[in-house]
Amino acid sequence: MMHRNIPDDSTAMWTDAATSSVVVGVDAGATGTRCLVVSEEGLVLRSGRAPGANQRSSGDAWAESLVQALRAALSGIDPERVAAGFFGVAGAGGAGTVTARAAAVSAWRGQRLPGLPVVGMDIVAAFAAGSAAPEGLVLSAGTGAVAARIHTTSVVRRCDGYGWWLGDEGSAVWIGRAALRAVLGAMDGRDPGTALVDTVPRALLGQSAPPPGEDLAQALVARVYGAPPAELGGVAPVVDEAARAGDAVAHRILAEAAERLLHTLDSVRAGQAADGLPVVLSGSVLTRPTLVAELVAQGVRERYGVEPVRAHEGAVGAAALALRHHLGDTARARAAHEKLLDSAG
Repeated sequence: MMHRNIPDDSTAMWTDAATSSVVVGVDAGATGTRCLVVSEEGLVLRSGRAPGANQRSSGDAWAESLVQALRAALSGIDPERVAAGFFGVAGAGGAGTVTARAAAVSAWRGQRLPGLPVVGMDIVAAFAAGSAAPEGLVLSAGTGAVAARIHTTSVVRRCDGYGWWLGDEGSAVWIGRAALRAVLGAMDGRDPGTALVDTVPRALLGQSAPPPGEDLAQALVARVYGAPPAELGGVAPVVDEAARAGDAVAHRILAEAAERLLHTLDSVRAGQAADGLPVVLSGSVLTRPTLVAELVAQGVRERYGVEPVRAHEGAVGAAALALRHHLGDTARARAAHEKLLDSAG
């Protein structure tokens, strides 16, 4: 999803009173980290980007990405103007909480910012990036996949988000793994033939990929096991293209991904009423024009009777939560949140 009104990097800046307070929102995902500096009125002033910062799947330098994104966004901003910050960090739930908080605090202090940031799960920021409502459901599918029921900025119930080894069903990485298994199975003769045998190796290995056979199989194995897991997500667009071209195997993979995502969303309801609650869809798999996004949106309409809302990038939600932390649960904070969502559209 494109956000034309958000500056692309720290060199772009909107009109800004030089002494007013600002807040900082950071979305640290597996494939990219984005930081926004936002005024108290909900206007984006500056932004910064860096590589992924998921401790489970982005490689060993993930913590440095938080530093890079902050530094880029805060260039030229007086640190004393920063009134609050929120880091939405992929992999920050449960077992990863302590590590994520330590990395965020270290990055914050490294920029000489006052106080301490709030560090939370990226799924909370994802909901806030789509809705200013106090309660609702959110389904996120990008590199990973997770669903949650949100109430007053807290996760009431969560499902999946367990990382690429143990979960993230329906995510881009899940799709990539399924495609690679289909390719290897087709070359072995275990599974049906598929156009993915030609397109997936080129996506991972480039034009120098060997022809189908044992050399190609071993080259794929070496590539996959030698790279951060998040890179498997890059195969998902290739699967989408093949499915739209009529490849039955690719279509089956994407249909199963959509069904698994909807099942994950259903699970966070746990029998509780969800009538009228907003359903926010987040992450590249669900906010870009993909077949999975179409199937999931259709499923939400049929199962929940509401039109799903596509979230803006997670840093928008993180900045909105920083505004709430700074301004409290006030009409001013809600108005700034709504303005931020409108300006990011």
